Amino acid sequence: MADLAALADTYGIQLPSLAYVIGVLLFGVIGLVVYVKGRRAKKRAVRWLGIALMFYPYVVWGTLAMYVVGVLLTGTAWWAWRQAP
Repeated sequence: MADLAALADTYGIQLPSLAYVIGVLLFGVIGLVVYVKGRRAKKRAVRWLGIALMFYPYVVWGTLAMYVVGVLLTGTAWWAWRQAP
């Protein structure tokens, strides 16, 4: 495994950290659940927030930034869910 990391480093490729991979999976699953619940309840804002939660980790490269944006989007989805239809 160390040889693979050294080879990737030679070509200028940096592998993501374990915290980043866990964040991508965590917010992707939360986004999928939010999207499905929003679609079933016919809440457009919740549905779009679910889509944002699923795909934003692919444009945010920093681990800390990914978690901050993920928590904000999750909180916004929860708030939008609690609003009247």
